[in-house]
Amino acid sequence: MSHFKDPEDLTPAQRWTIAFTVVFGAFMAVMDTSVVNVSMRHMMGSFGSDLSSITWVATSYTIAEIIMVTMSGWWSTLLGRKNFYLASFALFTFGSILCGMATSFPQMIVFRVIQGIGGGALIPISQAILRETFPPKQQGMAMALYGMGVILAPAFGPICGGWLTDGWGWPWIFYINIPFCVAGIFLTMRHVYDPPYLKRGIKSVDYVGIILLSLCLIGMQVVLERGQEEQWFESSLIIYWTIITLVSLVGLIVWELRCKEPVINLRVLKDKNLLLGSIMGLIFGVSLFGTTFILPQFTQNILGYDALDSGLALVPRAVALLLFMPVAGWAYRWAGARALVLAGICIIIWSYYDLTQLSVHAGFYDLIPSLLIMGLGMPFLFVPLSTVSLSTIDRSMMTDASSFYTLSRRIGGNIGYSLVAVLLDRGVTVHRMQLADHISELSQVTQETLHGMTSALEAAGATALDASRLSIALLERKVVQQATMLAYNDISFIFGCLVIFLIPYAWLLPGMAKTSTSKPAAKALKQN
Repeated sequence: MSHFKDPEDLTPAQRWTIAFTVVFGAFMAVMDTSVVNVSMRHMMGSFGSDLSSITWVATSYTIAEIIMVTMSGWWSTLLGRKNFYLASFALFTFGSILCGMATSFPQMIVFRVIQGIGGGALIPISQAILRETFPPKQQGMAMALYGMGVILAPAFGPICGGWLTDGWGWPWIFYINIPFCVAGIFLTMRHVYDPPYLKRGIKSVDYVGIILLSLCLIGMQVVLERGQEEQWFESSLIIYWTIITLVSLVGLIVWELRCKEPVINLRVLKDKNLLLGSIMGLIFGVSLFGTTFILPQFTQNILGYDALDSGLALVPRAVALLLFMPVAGWAYRWAGARALVLAGICIIIWSYYDLTQLSVHAGFYDLIPSLLIMGLGMPFLFVPLSTVSLSTIDRSMMTDASSFYTLSRRIGGNIGYSLVAVLLDRGVTVHRMQLADHISELSQVTQETLHGMTSALEAAGATALDASRLSIALLERKVVQQATMLAYNDISFIFGCLVIFLIPYAWLLPGMAKTSTSKPAAKALKQN
């Protein structure tokens, strides 16, 4: 017998208990995407791997996770959504235990895949359950709570990872999941139930769709993750996987549109709001995850921070996100999606403009205003997009729609990582060449600079010959540092321009929040 209740019949205590339970699961899954980044050098020592190989610890998790994100609707239909959610939570916990116990690099890769398979479904199903738990007039606040989980997690990952690694060792970035996951499983068993209108059971398994989907997403991830390191299309590996990705994508679209029980329901994209929200979510993902990746790089390479301090540098943005997510959820009900998104776009552009003004002499307190402004703007973009994207979806297809929206944001994040790597590498090269054109032995400024460095080194005890060589090396280091700083400024400018591209899409969003339930969903509720 189902214990599912209509959102209007739930007490506030029941509603917020369910919300806390499912957001908690999404938070853990998203955080484990970034928590390993600051521990990789420690793992290199433990496993005897090089930097190129150890990055597969992150890549393997992401590939497994993104496949399960896409297939969440199909698995929910096959097993029942609550059963699938509990199984995913349990598998994520088991994978975390195995990762902490790994003694070799191949073991770690296999265990991270297991963990990613478990964690992938927790994200879209959490959003779908939240949509069904809160009445229409509180959807904005529900998506604000969801945003506090999935947007704050990437910021807290490096902080928690650095603290645990420095204090107890890298295995504890996985062991820390265990007590929280056990609590999440218990709360899910106690408080979460499947609604009666969800489709249950599958007559035939879409094996062709599963194979094409897996090839497409694995290929895309390999190209985005390894492209910069392999020099993109100069590498036969990248060309090979690009062809596989494109061919499997075309084949997947054609096959799934003709399949009666597809593994991925492309038909939900007929909904204009979902399609619009997914496009904007992809661009937002590029900005959010790209910035999350580039800021720690900036603080480490330019400001000289260690791993933990570089993670702590993101705290101002995380605090602003935490404070203004509920504000954005409350404002959505009164201002509507269009006004909030346009306001969020303007605020984020302002923050990127501030970031373009940074120099090599910047300190932590120079970063705070820009990060606070960015943290203020992002909730006013994320909350209305998450709410509007699913606002006109039939409830029976809510998990499928949530999977698409989550997938778009994750793909945007992967593009953001790759885009940052390309822009930084090429930006440093271009700016170094431009700066080097102004350095010459015939230049008085160059001669004075080298003379000052040589004198200082001789005063420190270096011989005249050593001082001359070291001064040239120091000048080269300064040139590279300045070139790197200019490249970071360029990235901030490009990301700001990317956010500007959201403005035309924002005008297509509804002006005021819609609080009505879709007719098919209302009919299903009435019948049950």
